[in-house]
Amino acid sequence: MDRHVRLDRVHNLRDVGGYPAADGRTVAWGRLYRSDSPAHLDGEDLVRFAELGIRTVIDLRYPDEIERNGRVPDLRGLTFYNFSVEHRPYDQTIIDPSVEPAPFFADRYAEVAADGVVELRQTLEMIGSGGELPLLFHCQAGKDRTGIVAAMVLSLLGVSRTDVIDDFALSNLARTRFLADRAAQGRPIPEWSGFARAPADAMRMFLNGIDERYGSVRGYARDELGLSADVLDALKARLLN
Repeated sequence: MDRHVRLDRVHNLRDVGGYPAADGRTVAWGRLYRSDSPAHLDGEDLVRFAELGIRTVIDLRYPDEIERNGRVPDLRGLTFYNFSVEHRPYDQTIIDPSVEPAPFFADRYAEVAADGVVELRQTLEMIGSGGELPLLFHCQAGKDRTGIVAAMVLSLLGVSRTDVIDDFALSNLARTRFLADRAAQGRPIPEWSGFARAPADAMRMFLNGIDERYGSVRGYARDELGLSADVLDALKARLLN
């Protein structure tokens, strides 16, 4: 199944719907999207994006990233939020080639879970009840910060661990176009094998760590993020058929 919305300048926009949930329901199509940065939307890309009817955009990047790289176009009826979930920036372009990608990413995701409590709570509350649907959340490449949020949402909806990890790894399908774009801009391709990849084992390790400490993603959302049962139930009511 091809979940990607095909655009010229945005490479990792995809629908989060269609996954079966534990209670027999299914994640609804056309209500929740994840993406890389939509700052370059124009022409036919912008028309196609507008046809999705997205009403709320949550940008997970640092404010200076937005200032430097741009943000989603200011379309009529679109509400924009910036919840910067990551607090310890790192540069994937300078990582030593000997570093194993999966453990490295898993450790970075654990840092986000530990540091970004306020912003992750804001993001999940907006998805669960505050933001008008359809809603898009994104970062720069749409795989790491975006992948963490997607994994949490899908887990809270009762989607299987296998499907959660497979959804994360779908970002690998966008890598070739992402690297081609980078090369076309005259920017070098780093030697590190993990650059622009979404290793399935990284998400598996991260989620296993959440389970070990909190019992489950729901336990993390309840005990660390402070999300109420009402918000978690609202998330299901909004996003499940």
